[in-house]
Amino acid sequence: MLTVGSSCSSLRLLQSHREACPRANVALCRRLHCTSWLTYPARYRVVSSSARISKMDSDNSSSVSIDTTDQRVGSFGFLTKKVYVPPPWACHLRPLPSHVFSLGHLPTPIHRWNLPNLPNGTDVWLKRDDLTGMQLSGNKVRKLEFLLADAVTEGADCIITIGGIQSNHCRATAVAAKYLNLDCYLILRTSKVLVDKDPGLTGNLLVERLVGAHMDLISKEEYAKIGSVTLTEILKEKLINEGRKPYVIPVGGSNSLGTWGYIEAIREIEQQQQHCGDGNVKFDDIIVACGSGGTIAGLSLGSRLSSMKAKAKGLGYAISTAEELKFVKEVATATGVILDPVYSGKAAYGMMKDMAENPKNWEGRKVLFVHTGGLLGLFDKVDQMASSVANWRRMDVHESVPRKDGSGKMF
Repeated sequence: MLTVGSSCSSLRLLQSHREACPRANVALCRRLHCTSWLTYPARYRVVSSSARISKMDSDNSSSVSIDTTDQRVGSFGFLTKKVYVPPPWACHLRPLPSHVFSLGHLPTPIHRWNLPNLPNGTDVWLKRDDLTGMQLSGNKVRKLEFLLADAVTEGADCIITIGGIQSNHCRATAVAAKYLNLDCYLILRTSKVLVDKDPGLTGNLLVERLVGAHMDLISKEEYAKIGSVTLTEILKEKLINEGRKPYVIPVGGSNSLGTWGYIEAIREIEQQQQHCGDGNVKFDDIIVACGSGGTIAGLSLGSRLSSMKAKAKGLGYAISTAEELKFVKEVATATGVILDPVYSGKAAYGMMKDMAENPKNWEGRKVLFVHTGGLLGLFDKVDQMASSVANWRRMDVHESVPRKDGSGKMF
């Protein structure tokens, strides 16, 4: 199966120890606690935190309620820091997170994606990580659950991160930090002709400014010469000298700790496919957009270590072409699913293009496409997309239709 390359920065994957887990960790892992509540078919419903299964009679058939041990089920579990219990197959990895914050609405649903013109026998399913919550923060939420738990554990009072001027990660970090009463400092990369100008209120910038994030702009040229690590260290030292306790999150939240977000997502997918309405679905391939690399690193490592054993394919991140934006519009019209123009839109476009060019490679395969969110990025593309969404007109009401003042009430 073709693996499409990307221009993403490399990410150092978690190093696994060859030796067996320490006894304490093994015992911890074998407690069989579920750390993500499941999305069940309609006949299932999660009701409490035990392991009971009970039947509920209905008019036409009985349904089953399945209880789990996850604290997310209760609404009061949101925004709480909990001891992290890794999947049994991942407890030997290092670094092993000690805690996790409940920031996302998890698990996210998986459903069939009725894309047109698929190869014979190919099923495409959609993992809706665009629905993780936190103001449309997508896949970034899963990484931040671990990164911000570490920041709070270390006693940080503010967060530093860095990215492009329309960075989804920076916006998600700004929102999550404010949830936890932490200040957020963003270093945003922009063009040299705009670096001395107000960045505006389009897309992610509006959310960042609404939640009070501090913004430092840097030109793309300076960024390329200095690098993200040095830039964040400069700001970190400045804040330390002012008496602050900053915690630095790298580009995209992609480091060994952030990668745990999608190692944990594999456990979630494992559990979901076991309870799929169509039976035990086994995915052959996982498709995801690849930017800073943390998401695909977690998916690849988790898939390899777990029972899934699916091939994970990372499809590239870059500036959207006119053809890709047209594709985003066509998919929305055909399926109701709105893709972002930089991440999932490009990945889906690449997937469909390869399916059209090499259909034999995809025939009969079950594909899971991970929608990583990024909807607000579309607002930065309105000028380029205007011509493709011009489906409006003034309503034509014949003059014979009676008209009387006050007939129509406007509430």
